[in-house]
Amino acid sequence: MNILRLVRYKNLIAIAAGQLLVYYALIVPMLQMYGVNVTLPTWAVWTIAGATVLIAAGGYAVNDYFDIKIDRINRPDEVIAGEVIEKRTVMRLYQTLTAAGALAGVATAVALKSMTLGLIFVIVPGMLWFCSASYKRQLLIGNVIAAVAYALVPMMPLVAESGLLQHEYGELIQRTPVLVTLYTWVCGYAVFTLLWAFIAEVLKDLRDVDGDREMECHTLPVVMGEMKARTAVSVMTAVTLGLMCWVVFGVMNEAVAVRYFIVGIVLPAACSTYFVWKGACTGYKNATGFIYFIMMAGYLYTVVNYYQVAKACGLTFFGLFNIA
Repeated sequence: MNILRLVRYKNLIAIAAGQLLVYYALIVPMLQMYGVNVTLPTWAVWTIAGATVLIAAGGYAVNDYFDIKIDRINRPDEVIAGEVIEKRTVMRLYQTLTAAGALAGVATAVALKSMTLGLIFVIVPGMLWFCSASYKRQLLIGNVIAAVAYALVPMMPLVAESGLLQHEYGELIQRTPVLVTLYTWVCGYAVFTLLWAFIAEVLKDLRDVDGDREMECHTLPVVMGEMKARTAVSVMTAVTLGLMCWVVFGVMNEAVAVRYFIVGIVLPAACSTYFVWKGACTGYKNATGFIYFIMMAGYLYTVVNYYQVAKACGLTFFGLFNIA
């Protein structure tokens, strides 16, 4: 159980669920709507998800490895690395998880003949290592790297699928709106994840401000001060909501999307902002929790999209499985 807590098993479940939802509830039904065969083998979908989870788990482990002193100041009762689990064991766990994830991901990329996918599985582990070891202690750099890593999660299955589609259909697929539509939707989810993940990372810095200041880290709350950092988070939340309003009301303009946006995104964002200004460690923790809820709610909208595509195809909600 301590190892599961170390690798943030709840976050890992959310990462896997988000990636699989993007593929099975967004990419697959859209391909079927256009009458295009799904080319990505089932084993590859699940191997990509598994490799992603392993690398993420290794990233969480190495993050705690380098943050032992900071965590002892901020959350002395919750420290696992160096207290419950020996540092050497944590490092070995990181190495094992990361190596297994990278090897599985690269092997899958080789089997699918996707150089881009292979590069992702090589670059991301390096990003997470340097982020934990150095960059997270520099102003905003660590926040950006972590947010980019989260944003790559929904892109991976599309990178694999699009490569196989181009291999099977050649230039013909380029003359259709299939790839453009898929990349528009999935890149939208990637940007959505990037923005909210960045806000969550800054909120975590607010929660850890005492330890970061003691260890001379140059995070946003340490450099700007806690009050200005709260203001910055509130502004970033408002700007992100503004961008989403433009997409929901200006581009999508569907009653279902509008209602889902208000209940699943706006209200939790308002609750998050309330807890940001309530302050203290508990307030920042609750605020971060609401941001994670928003991210998961965004991915769950793929189920709504799945229903709409099934309806457009003249099928029942579950009928689309029969043609997948």
